[in-house]
Amino acid sequence: MLEEILTGLIVSALGSGAAGLWLHRRRLRLLLPALRPGRRMRVSAAVLLRVQDDGGYVLFHSPRRPGSYGPPGGVAKYSAGARRHLERLGFHEEPRSQPNMRHDLRGFVPSRALAGFARWWAKSEGRESAAECLRRELEEELAEVGHPDLGVDLTTVDFVAVRTVLDGPHRVPGRSYRQLRLLEVCDLDPASPGAAELRRLLLELADDPADGGIIRVSAYDIEYGRLDACYIQPQSAYLFGARRLNADLPILR
Repeated sequence: MLEEILTGLIVSALGSGAAGLWLHRRRLRLLLPALRPGRRMRVSAAVLLRVQDDGGYVLFHSPRRPGSYGPPGGVAKYSAGARRHLERLGFHEEPRSQPNMRHDLRGFVPSRALAGFARWWAKSEGRESAAECLRRELEEELAEVGHPDLGVDLTTVDFVAVRTVLDGPHRVPGRSYRQLRLLEVCDLDPASPGAAELRRLLLELADDPADGGIIRVSAYDIEYGRLDACYIQPQSAYLFGARRLNADLPILR
């Protein structure tokens, strides 16, 4: 009888432990790199906007990757007040030549600080909110694709969260480091005043064959990585899933 009770307790404990490991498997992926403290990890934290209609997704042309298209949005920026905390984590911003890319949450941390960086990002403190990041990026990217003024006040546009993505850490081909991507994917909030008009205008531009700055693609096109002569940037896969399907495209520095 005692033996049966002990066996039951052991089985129950093992089952609970396995369930706990499964529930916290994402966190474990961030803790395991700390077992090799000498390594550095590349981190990138961004917000993407999903604009979809009838199974199609709106993508913008990227001047930093000519001939390629990706979802509106981009890397979030950290505030001056967060600099000391990021320094304590060992964060080193990736150097960029363009002034508008400074203070981007894209750089390197020691492997021991990977989980701490992810926790800091999840708190949404000391950095742009999803709405702040998307409004800034939309203003910049609309100008880049030739539509600096669509007649929509972006401050009246709000967003709703679709999913958060923790992608990695993964090996980077030809590099000595692993990479972790932290993302928030959002939809336009239909309750906000300017959202419906912005969505309508973006879909009109995407369906205009004379406009090469904005296109509409299917999930199949994103999985394939190309639509006719247009390359589709791999982060587009986050619009409907939690992982990339194709390799990164190099940028113009």
